[in-house]
Amino acid sequence: MSRAQCIVVRDDRILMVKHHQNGEEWWCLPGGGIESGEKPDAAALRELKEECLVDGHLLRLTSTVAYSADDYHYTYLVEIGDQAPRLGDDPDKKEGGRILVDFGWRSLGDLSEADRCYLWTAGLLTIDSFAAEMLSWDRSPALPKKREPKNS
Repeated sequence: MSRAQCIVVRDDRILMVKHHQNGEEWWCLPGGGIESGEKPDAAALRELKEECLVDGHLLRLTSTVAYSADDYHYTYLVEIGDQAPRLGDDPDKKEGGRILVDFGWRSLGDLSEADRCYLWTAGLLTIDSFAAEMLSWDRSPALPKKREPKNS
């Protein structure tokens, strides 16, 4: 299923939502599935409204990633002005509780390496301040720390 999502930036921080599902938690961009007959840009703005309770204005497409022949992820840079986001809801939530458990303005240093990887594929490098940040990083090879296996 295809997905549409928004990059909203304020003071070099990114508006993100925290998901909790199947014992795992992760931060991601506000977004979700594209409904039948819906255009990706409209889906991105709808998802932003559902998850963060703000209205957005599309600035530009930052990324389109094809994960398979029928699974595309579209990311848009979106402006929300001075609106104050609040935690909304995910209508796709499963029985037994919320999927969205938090939201916030996150800097790159606030996120795990895995969560940051998704931001780069979403087109974060197309935003000048984040491109400049990346260019300041050390060029030494390094792998992210691997997770410890869960005890069953």
